[in-house]
Amino acid sequence: MLAQAQWYPGHMARTRRQIRESLSLIDILIEVVDARIAQSGRYPMLDEMVQGKKRFIALTRDDLANPATTNAFLRRFSERGQVAVALDARAPRAVAALARDVAKDAAGRKGIARSMIVGAPNSGKSSIVNALLRRAKAKTENRAGVTRGMQWFRLAPAVELLDTPGVLPPKIGTPAARWKLAMCGALPHNRFDPREVAEAFHRWLLLHDGNRDVPDLATFAVQRGFLGKGAQPDLTNAARAYIRVFNEGAFGRISLEHPDDAEAA
Repeated sequence: MLAQAQWYPGHMARTRRQIRESLSLIDILIEVVDARIAQSGRYPMLDEMVQGKKRFIALTRDDLANPATTNAFLRRFSERGQVAVALDARAPRAVAALARDVAKDAAGRKGIARSMIVGAPNSGKSSIVNALLRRAKAKTENRAGVTRGMQWFRLAPAVELLDTPGVLPPKIGTPAARWKLAMCGALPHNRFDPREVAEAFHRWLLLHDGNRDVPDLATFAVQRGFLGKGAQPDLTNAARAYIRVFNEGAFGRISLEHPDDAEAA
């Protein structure tokens, strides 16, 4: 069931330990967050772990998120004294601004500046690494848990970058956070019921953006020809496709939380 959807494999526990152990070497932290879940998609223990470090927040999937909501999150981060940018991680030009900010900060340091990039699974982190390096080096696939080990790269003559596997908290706090993470691809498909996630999303959409023309799961199943015995809708396979087309942007630019939401406080 959705309420029980959790995912914290052994490599995540190991990554959490390695991140904590590596922080003494790190000058700059790059936190990658899916802009559609700019609160639920963050690692809640990071604030305590990175105190005193320079930090950049990269809101990815900017092309899929609601622009007004993304701007609201950027303002909120700025009010908190945090440097944040919104970008499509697949667009090298968009990542170039982030690279310039990191390089500018590194230029004021003596010797080699060491940076670390962290984020939830499937948040666009590996795409940012590849764009920063201007070559396909980190694995990128549209599924959670692809990157499994930590690896150093030379980002510039005086800047090194430590790439880390995607990481989630040991326990995802609320049912809302669970379905949102699942909807945005941060959880493997076998760790949740796609029907529950798709239906939770549509209920949320009716409440928060009722004028948007997005079909419910049963209607979508009929429209897309997901029919089983007796021409009954095949809701499980339809739900998988429903989640996929959401992540392809077929339902429009949708952000699943706003900085003023109680659950995104």
